Amino acid sequence: MTVLSHPIYKMIEQERISNKKFETIIFDLDGTLLDTLGDLAASVNYALKAHDMPTHSIDNVRRFVGNGVRLLMERAVPDGAKNPKFEEAFATFRQHYMEHSLDTTRPYDGIMDMLQTLRGRGYHTAVVSNKFYAATQELCRHFFADTIEVAIGEHEAEGIRKKPAPDTVNEALRQLGVSRERAVYVGDSDVDIATAKASGMPCISVLWGFRNRQFLIEHGGTTFIHHPSELLNLI
Repeated sequence: MTVLSHPIYKMIEQERISNKKFETIIFDLDGTLLDTLGDLAASVNYALKAHDMPTHSIDNVRRFVGNGVRLLMERAVPDGAKNPKFEEAFATFRQHYMEHSLDTTRPYDGIMDMLQTLRGRGYHTAVVSNKFYAATQELCRHFFADTIEVAIGEHEAEGIRKKPAPDTVNEALRQLGVSRERAVYVGDSDVDIATAKASGMPCISVLWGFRNRQFLIEHGGTTFIHHPSELLNLI
């Protein structure tokens, strides 16, 4: 057992978080608020088939996600970006996903109630994602129009770097008009843990998403929740 995984260490970290008064919750999207894996895998495999490439299991796609859709496709396509058909396959994926991102995607159990409670208690809420900007906006408008104030997707062309750089978090804080001193980050991956650290805020890792507890501990995770309702007790 590592020091970080020791139950006493975990209790200390959770107590530290629960004793701090937060006013802003910054959420990751895929694997944290929404189960998007089925639609992502379907679009990945549609693009691969369209360009005569081998497809992947949903578990493989689960391991590929987390660093944005371009890197997702680089991991899925044989030889990645070096493949002469990569850009065509990537374009096919983007088009298919924009048309099918709502086929099976749903909020995880308990997410809607948790978000409604947060907003009812006066918390500020935002989403920051490495998903491309248009898809992030569409999904948040569709599912969270009344509960998420700001949604920031990948738009590096405008000079805002994707996670784990702090840029999307900084932009969300700017749009909300709040300080980071009373903000906490909630995500499901190693990228989210690194993003929170780079952004100078604590991280709460969810265990219903795309990564398991041991993986998160190995990447610096210290505070975990098993169900969305547990977030309300920590903050």
